[in-house]
Amino acid sequence: MVIDTSTKTAASDRTLPLRRRFAKAMGRHAEHHRSDRIGWLRAAVLGANDGIVSTASLVLGVAAAGAEPRAILLASVSGLIAGAMSMAAGEFVSVHSQEDTEKADLARERSELGQDPAGERRELAGIYARRGLDPSLADEVAGKLMAHDALGAHARDELGLSGTTAARPTQAALASAASFSVGAVLPIAVVATASSAHLILWVSVSSLTFLAGLGALSARVGGAQVWIGTWRVAFWGAVAMGVTAGAGALFGVVA
Repeated sequence: MVIDTSTKTAASDRTLPLRRRFAKAMGRHAEHHRSDRIGWLRAAVLGANDGIVSTASLVLGVAAAGAEPRAILLASVSGLIAGAMSMAAGEFVSVHSQEDTEKADLARERSELGQDPAGERRELAGIYARRGLDPSLADEVAGKLMAHDALGAHARDELGLSGTTAARPTQAALASAASFSVGAVLPIAVVATASSAHLILWVSVSSLTFLAGLGALSARVGGAQVWIGTWRVAFWGAVAMGVTAGAGALFGVVA
């Protein structure tokens, strides 16, 4: 009995993502890099971490000062709203500043290419030569790349700019605000359900658990060692919550 494997292979190929099918058709293996996640992953982890830590710290500080459960819940919800808006605005402004700098560098490079293309070619060839190419080959490569996309070649190899790491203010702002809100909701849910007698204990334990999970998840998505990400996020979150709780307790005694 002869089994037609070509049909099965074609059927299985159709289930592959388009990028992997193209790579397979060209005789190459598809490589999966995580650097294209840098922008949104950084903003998402920062927002979620800040949401958990700041809201939990706020709850612990207010609770340690002896506030009523209703006041604690109101303070935590207010912290969520203010924090999400602050994260979005701050991230948008800071990343937009980065984008402005990138645009200014590209405009200057475009002007230099128009004024002295030969000099820019020598500059690009020098970069390739310092990376190990023979001078003649470096000059040839520079010429080919500049003929194809001169500005793109200089942006990538001279300025270190690429589409993967390009600044995206709106994406960063939305990711920060959304992730902050998700992170802040977690300790707020504990405040709404835990008994007032054990509120500090429950918020502390649950927030550290949330932070450890966030550290593990971000390390996993970013391709780093999970235990390092877990320990780092949980440790500094514990420090922040401890300091805030101590300040709240001190304020409560003084007041």
